Amino acid sequence: MAALRPKGPLVSFTPALLPSNRTIPGRTISLEKLELKHANDLFALTGGDESTPNAPLWDYMFDGPYSDADKFKASIATKSTSTDPFFFAIIDKRKTLPTFGKAIGYLSLMRIVPDHLGIEVGNVMYSSALQRTTGATEAIYLISQYAFHDLGYRRLEWKCHALNEPSRRAASRLGFTYEGTFRQHMIVKGRSRDTAWFSILKDDWDASLKVALEKWLDEKNFKEDGSQVKTLQDLRRESA
Repeated sequence: MAALRPKGPLVSFTPALLPSNRTIPGRTISLEKLELKHANDLFALTGGDESTPNAPLWDYMFDGPYSDADKFKASIATKSTSTDPFFFAIIDKRKTLPTFGKAIGYLSLMRIVPDHLGIEVGNVMYSSALQRTTGATEAIYLISQYAFHDLGYRRLEWKCHALNEPSRRAASRLGFTYEGTFRQHMIVKGRSRDTAWFSILKDDWDASLKVALEKWLDEKNFKEDGSQVKTLQDLRRESA
């Protein structure tokens, strides 16, 4: 008799849902479906040619930079009608800032495979108004919670250019597990790209990551000057 070959555990599941137009509210930011109405705010924060301070924002993106407002608006119009990737505008809810109520970045859910319960967060564009803020972390918390608990996915992926050290550090800080590098994976803007792969599983999210992020995002974790009381790494260790 031939030896049995392992096939993995059987899974009883319902296919996950597709992203919808609903707004995802947060404390310092909210996520809403990207629309053409967000283009002017975003161009003011991300526009300019390769000689401007905004140019590095586009180094690892698939498009840009944009020096022409009309071309940028056309790109936002295209993104706003896409269903995969499905784009969200990141709206500033900090009432004391001039960017209150405006789009200060965007991100997407992409490579959406409901039958295999897998989805990816990508196309992450954080303007200078969003970088290194509570909202930068909150955006990933909101999209993760949405993917796992509203849409029903079990695997959330994060992929980035292997040379994009800030993105790799962010993935690790947020609890994504590094899974390996796909060599010569793409050619982007005429350059070869190796792609680093990371993921969070729903089991890991529910076990500790969700709680750690919620504790970090809590207003009580920040002093009057805005500095954090406990780091996310500390809270992750406590929640593990």
